[in-house]
Amino acid sequence: MEPKKTESKLLKYFLIGISALFLFVMLVMPLCVVVTEALKKGWQIYIEAVTDPYTIDALFLTLKATLAAVICNTVLGLCAAWAVTRFQFRGKKILTTLIDVPVTVSPVIAGLIYLLVFGKQSILYPYLQNAGIQIVFAVPGIILATVFVTFPFVYRELIPVLESVGTDEEEAAALMGAKGWTIFSKITFPHIRWALLYGIVLCTARAMGEFGAVSVLSGHLRGLTNTLPLHVEILFNEFQYVPAFAVSSILVIMAVILLIIRSVMEHKGKKEEA
Repeated sequence: MEPKKTESKLLKYFLIGISALFLFVMLVMPLCVVVTEALKKGWQIYIEAVTDPYTIDALFLTLKATLAAVICNTVLGLCAAWAVTRFQFRGKKILTTLIDVPVTVSPVIAGLIYLLVFGKQSILYPYLQNAGIQIVFAVPGIILATVFVTFPFVYRELIPVLESVGTDEEEAAALMGAKGWTIFSKITFPHIRWALLYGIVLCTARAMGEFGAVSVLSGHLRGLTNTLPLHVEILFNEFQYVPAFAVSSILVIMAVILLIIRSVMEHKGKKEEA
């Protein structure tokens, strides 16, 4: 028994060491580089970089696109998850496959698709122009791209929970005369609220860091269609390394805040289950 215990301990510490080394190289070191490079020339340069008008505009546009994507995907993801788990209909497998398309398609390809659909070469362009609507190289295009790449996150978190809960409680409430909204708010929502919030957090994190699709549709117009990731790219390409890392630190701070929120929600969810 002793050799087996020794082997299991060695294996345990080996796996822990490999995991810790991987996290250190892939996560801790890059974060340390971002912080050190952002503060390389002192706090004054850092403050000037993060309070630059273009940086502020990029931050607000990022938050605007993220908020729009979270609202749209929360509503659409909840409706799609409810339809898939609570109803039987033709084309159900096709619907679930199409919902997962944003995960499999490259964001750059998604941007190019929307560029072809709504750009000048599209048959829709004259109608959009007459209506005074500009999607490509404008804020609506950025929001559209962000919604597309983040759509499956809420849906994917809700599907397993709704399937595991089943419909017994909902059917019993319906037999007792409860209406649809009452059934959802009193019976269904308490079961899925932590999964819903977790999906919203993942959607938010993905939306804030989106680059590929937004890069294709934005046109890189400074102060107008540049999100924070695009603004970082422009600064880096202009060899303004310290401002680039300073702006990157904003994204890092927001990511850490989301990570803390996710950890708190996981703790509360496990506590309630226990």
